[in-house]
Amino acid sequence: MSSLQNKKILLGVTGGIAAYKSAEIIRRLQDAGASVRVVMTRAAQEFITPLTLQALSGQAVHTSLLDTDAEAAMGHIEFSRWADVILIAPASADFISKLAMGEGSDLLSTLCLASKSMLALAPAMNQGMWSNPATQSNLNLVTQRGAHIFGPAAGIQACGDVGLGRMLEPQAIADACASLFKTGELAGKTVVITAGPTREAIDPVRYISNHSSGKMGYALAAAAIDAGAKTILITGPVNIEPPEHAECIHVVSTMDMYNAALEQSENADIFIGAAAVADFRVKHIAQDKLKKRTDEESSTIELIKNPDIIASIAKQPKRPFVVGFAAETRDVENYAKEKLVRKNLDLIVANDVSQTNIGFNSENNAVSVISKQKNEQLSERSKTQLARDLITVIASLYNEQMN
Repeated sequence: MSSLQNKKILLGVTGGIAAYKSAEIIRRLQDAGASVRVVMTRAAQEFITPLTLQALSGQAVHTSLLDTDAEAAMGHIEFSRWADVILIAPASADFISKLAMGEGSDLLSTLCLASKSMLALAPAMNQGMWSNPATQSNLNLVTQRGAHIFGPAAGIQACGDVGLGRMLEPQAIADACASLFKTGELAGKTVVITAGPTREAIDPVRYISNHSSGKMGYALAAAAIDAGAKTILITGPVNIEPPEHAECIHVVSTMDMYNAALEQSENADIFIGAAAVADFRVKHIAQDKLKKRTDEESSTIELIKNPDIIASIAKQPKRPFVVGFAAETRDVENYAKEKLVRKNLDLIVANDVSQTNIGFNSENNAVSVISKQKNEQLSERSKTQLARDLITVIASLYNEQMN
């Protein structure tokens, strides 16, 4: 089931007594990590209410092709692009016929026509309808076009007949849906990532910070999500949107980040400290804005040391796999190796921020990936691609260590 982590499932519910099971299907998909949105046909609403499925999915249920309010929120074409897979459960004989004929007479059939997403059907109907040559011909057509068929099962039906036609149970449907996706390198794992700068207040309007844009940490979060991980992003103040599906915790100061990191790392499999954390904070923060005196040629602010977030995580008795970053301006690899040992890290990513074409605020980066076993150079590339490559390296070393 872990292969549904971060996947987007559009559940289409058509008319039939098995529609009541769609509520349980939503739960099973969500338990496996999927985001679920629901579209219902008019006939489906005779068996279960949109309100029930809205309460379970946490999203508005769409029912009409010509709903002005729904189109304003998310147009049906955009909706068709949203899904990784469209799952029709139950799929009635009537709706399978619509798909075979290429109809677009309602919202759900229109979405199926417009979407390039995978399509899966969980048929549910009377055994006579299932065995009818017309139904089998329609199924052959939609299967030839790439649709996946889940079931049906055999058993006693609502009408009293016995035979093929019962919709699969919700867990079996969720499992079949999960099987459509390749399991990611970090499927089922929890990854905590820190990103961006921290700010240390001097007074209500001034602070000490650095030039970190957060781009590398955010790219790592997106790559971890793509690899199937439940991803928690602890971020300092940045001007970029967090990746979809990331659980985002916003912080300001190093102490804020420290407390959040300690809490979230307790249940983490992997901790990646990509944030540019302030080493010191102001000992006495002024309550009011500090005024410049005309007779002053200089001023002194007393600083005290901040806790070392990543070293603290690595010291925990039950620690995650810990990955650190070393942003240096000279002798990069030697400083990184010393930091790896001193902080008891599993892996460290070192980069030279003195180069203007890589590092802070740039779109590209080049790094050295150093562990006790290896030293690998990743040449200059986009931070997005670099993040994917780093996650592959991290997942490989993590899995080696766990086995």
